[in-house]
Amino acid sequence: MGVTIKDVAREAKVSVASVSRALNGGSGVTAETMERVREVAARLRYIPHGAARSLITRRTHTIGALLPDLYGEFFSELIRGIDLAARTHGLQLLVSSSHDGAAEAATAMHAMQGRVDGLLVMSPHADAAFLRQNLPVGLPTVLMNTVLDRDDYPALSVDNGGGARLVVEHLIDAGYRRIAFIQGPAKNHDVAEREQAYRDTLAKRAPGSEAIVLPGDFNEESGYRAGRQLVAMHPRPDAVFAANDMMAIGCMAAIREAGLRIPEDIAVAGFDDVPMARYVSPALTTVGVRIAELGKAALEQLMTQIEGRHDGTPPAHIRMPADLMIRASSTNERSRKT
Repeated sequence: MGVTIKDVAREAKVSVASVSRALNGGSGVTAETMERVREVAARLRYIPHGAARSLITRRTHTIGALLPDLYGEFFSELIRGIDLAARTHGLQLLVSSSHDGAAEAATAMHAMQGRVDGLLVMSPHADAAFLRQNLPVGLPTVLMNTVLDRDDYPALSVDNGGGARLVVEHLIDAGYRRIAFIQGPAKNHDVAEREQAYRDTLAKRAPGSEAIVLPGDFNEESGYRAGRQLVAMHPRPDAVFAANDMMAIGCMAAIREAGLRIPEDIAVAGFDDVPMARYVSPALTTVGVRIAELGKAALEQLMTQIEGRHDGTPPAHIRMPADLMIRASSTNERSRKT
């Protein structure tokens, strides 16, 4: 049997209630008693029972994060940012994936109820009706890259349109005209915004240029398949903009496999600036999203709700800035002379 709170109380010669107050920072005990209790607890290696403590404090000291997937550098960077911020508040992180399915997202939300003090949600299924049906009333919640028609929850999202516009403008200014776009998963809000900006910028900056859209689902394999389609086209696109970096990297493999050069034959650009993007050869032009900062900012927004520090104003929708990172995959002699 492990050391119990009664053992600490007996050794410190105080009541169980005094031990509880001393270890949880409550009032009603003197500084001397608090110091003695904590010294005894440390000497006996007493570990408070989390479930029992939660009944008293009504806090689990755990944050939930529901993501559409856990695979890939984007999600590992996002989780890293959330976790680092959570640790500064003494919180643990419980992560679950919906695998882009509505039923899985609902199941994950229900499984987290009672286990977390707040929830971060990134899901293409999280519209207002879905959240009303599956979130308990009053649970602090922040949305990430999940935008509702109504401002029911605080939300943080990437400036998808602005970032995509910067990429397409860069490619056009570099002299490319047949610019293809590789999509991500269907019904994904980020993909829709990036594709719309691609189409709008192409129509505005290169009138008469054809929008060439290829399917993808955010992983390297789908980018590779799109790249195989792209190199077989006649006429062949001279540039490709993938909706995320992992598809861009897969596409680059298909281009090289076909014996073509990047960027001399086909320029390539992505979106997210995952750590791998700067180390592939040639280094990938992309949109810098500051993924870890997105996770940190979302956690801080959630803590504002949990600690009751909000000022009563309607929930804010914060757009995280996106920066164009121009690298060797889109710059060649032609672009330097244009």
